[in-house]
This record gives sequence, structure tokens and C-alpha cells, in this order.
Amino acid sequence: MPTARPDTLRVFSLNCWGIRFFSQLCTQRYEMIGKLLGREQHDIALLQEVWSERDFLFLKRKLSSSHPYTHYFKSGVIGSGLAVFSKHRIQDALLYQYSLNGYPYMLYHGDWFGGKAVGLVIVDIFGLKAHVYVTHLHAEYSRAQDEYLTHRIVQSWELLQFVRHTSCGADLVVLGGDLNMHPQDLGNRLLRSHTGLRDCYTETDTFDGCEDGHTLIADNHFTKKQDLVPFETGIRIDYILMKGSQRVSMKCETLSTTKGPVADKPFPYSDHEALTAELSLLRSEDSRQHGSSDALAVSEQMDVVAEARAVVKEGLCQTEALRDKAMHLMFGGLLSLLLPLALAFLPCFCSFSTLGLLGAVCMSLLLSGALLYLLFTAHIKVLKETEDQMMLTSNDLQTKLTGCRLSASPSSDGSPDLQPLSPFKQEE
Repeated sequence: MPTARPDTLRVFSLNCWGIRFFSQLCTQRYEMIGKLLGREQHDIALLQEVWSERDFLFLKRKLSSSHPYTHYFKSGVIGSGLAVFSKHRIQDALLYQYSLNGYPYMLYHGDWFGGKAVGLVIVDIFGLKAHVYVTHLHAEYSRAQDEYLTHRIVQSWELLQFVRHTSCGADLVVLGGDLNMHPQDLGNRLLRSHTGLRDCYTETDTFDGCEDGHTLIADNHFTKKQDLVPFETGIRIDYILMKGSQRVSMKCETLSTTKGPVADKPFPYSDHEALTAELSLLRSEDSRQHGSSDALAVSEQMDVVAEARAVVKEGLCQTEALRDKAMHLMFGGLLSLLLPLALAFLPCFCSFSTLGLLGAVCMSLLLSGALLYLLFTAHIKVLKETEDQMMLTSNDLQTKLTGCRLSASPSSDGSPDLQPLSPFKQEE
């Protein structure tokens, strides 16, 4: 039974679009974001795409009074872009960088250079142990031809595994960030079904924001209209997710988003809309196990894992084909090196500069093929490991489902069958 009136936790999340020298009006927008956070006094602010540590330090100085506790997660070539600002003391932090995150040769996308990751901070909130996660997954550049689907599924799997294995002792769990997935996308369903995290948008009593909770909208000055195809008005890809525990039940009282233009400013905070969730925390003495499995929930988990495994298998086949092409390129470069070597010993009209240029081209092909071969080999190992983990989970879920059905089936006298469901045979 509830023993006290609820505390309230206000959580803010925003993809800041802070790519220096590429994002428009970066300095002015960070000034606006700092003023917003200082004015609104959120308990926790979860920021993504703060790619420059200089911008993080600017916000840290500006929010030193309102949010004295901060952490900036560093990874990858240009950083993870993840930052946390808190009114409550941060006790610990942990970072996990995703194993797959695009390709280095896709320079015009650039995801590979940012160390996409999930960051965890453990925060003392009203005497409760809160595990707060901030993350940013790989972008979806084409809905019709999504060449990064497998990478996002692997990232979703690693995210849910990270949350599951690090949140066991938490009184409450909050996850915020840019998932780059629609609400019913496979990776999103995978994450929610296996962690028990609930979407604040679907759980809230009161919503004030863009239509259908969209966080990438056509009315935003910075939004590229081609990013919304085939969705004309907008898409919802940024989230705040929550989960309580035996000690604390959580409820989203209100959820709001920014709506494009900012009052008295000719431009918005970012190309994404910001989210603010007001969560009520109700302490409880109820010691019943939360999130207990039933046949329907386990069956749903099995279905979504089966879908994810199919995507990973398809991605594995595609990556193996890419590795074969890289191997052909490598051997082609190696064989082509024989041409300038042969010409060097034959009487011909080729100058040494021509032979040198030809040799450089052949060496470039050889090195490119070798590097791509190593890259795709590493990706294949990640995909195989992910598939193996999913297979283990599927087998475990199958065992649980069998147990749920047996425990629910009545015995011959009409009473439930209470025989223990140990997977091991009892000694005779």
C-alpha cells in the first residue's frame, strides 16, 4: 500500500544538433538551450549531439547554479555527444559504446565517427537510487531502403542488454534520447518488451505538444523535408521511457514537447523538438514481484526476438557478401601490382613517374581491400555474437513459456498443477 504522497521528477531530453561548423546557429542555440534549462529547473536534463566538449563546458558554466552535477560521455573519434545535467548528486557513471555504428567510408552520413553509445548515471533522487540512461542510435536515412536497419537492431539489442544487466538494484529507471525509430519499429518493440520500460507518451495523463507526439516536424525551420518522407507532418523518434520497482511506482503525469519556433526568436532550439516529462514517484511497501512473466508477455517477447534474429541473419548474409567483395578487391590490387613491376623490367616507353603512379593506384586498391576486409570481418563477428545471444534468449523464453502453460493447466481434480518446473531431473 502507498505510504507517502508522491515526489515529482521532471526530466528533459533534447537532441541539440550541435555539429560545430556544420549545424546552423550553433552558438546562439546553445545560449537559448542554457537559458531554457536554467529557467525551467528540470531535475535531470539528457542531451544528445553535444559533439563539442567546448559547448558542454559552456552549458556547465551557465547551469552551475541550477544543475551543479554533470557528466559528459566521451567515446569515438568526435565523441558520443551525450551529456547529463542534474540537480541531484551523481554517484557513478558508465558508458557502453555500440559495436556497430555505420561505415567509415560513408562520409556524408558520418555516424561512424561519432561514438554512438548509451550512458548511465546513478543518481540519488529523494533518497532513491535512480538509474538514468541517455542514448543516441544510428540514424535512418531512408525509410524505403534502410541500409542501417541491422545496425540499429544490434544497437537496440545491446541497449536492452545494458539496461537489463545494470538496472537490477535500481529503485527507478529513466531512459531518454534519440532512438531514431518510430514507436512500432522492431528495435523499439524489442527494447520495451525486454526491459519493461514504458513510453511516457502513451502513459501520460496530459500531453501538450506536437501532433501525435512528433519530435521531428515539418514546421521546424531546420528540418530537411526529405528526412520526413513519406511522413509529411512529422515523426516521433525521441523518447523518455520509465520503469519503477518494488519500492517505487512511477507514473507520467504530464508530457510536453516544444513546437518548432521559439517565442521572440527567429529559429528553434534544434532540428528536433525537446521533451519534458513530469513523473510522479509513489513509494510503496508492496513487496510483490513487479514485471512477473505471463504466457502472453513471454509469447510477445519470443515473437519480437524471432523478428530481430531474422533481421540480424539477413544483415549477416549481406555483410559476408561485402567481405567477399573486399577480398576480391584486395587480391585484385595485389595482382595488379605485378603489372608495374613487370613493366619496370621490360623495354617500353613508360616513364618512372607513370610506373610510380600506377604502382600507387594498385597499392591503394590493395590497402583499401585489406581495410574493408578487416572491417567487415569485425562486423560479422558482432552479428554472429548478437544472433547467438538472441538464440539463448529465445531458448530461455521457450522454457518460461512452457512453464507458464504447465502452471496454468489444471490437474485431473480441477486444481492447478503445482509440480515444480525445474529443468533438471530429480534424483531417483
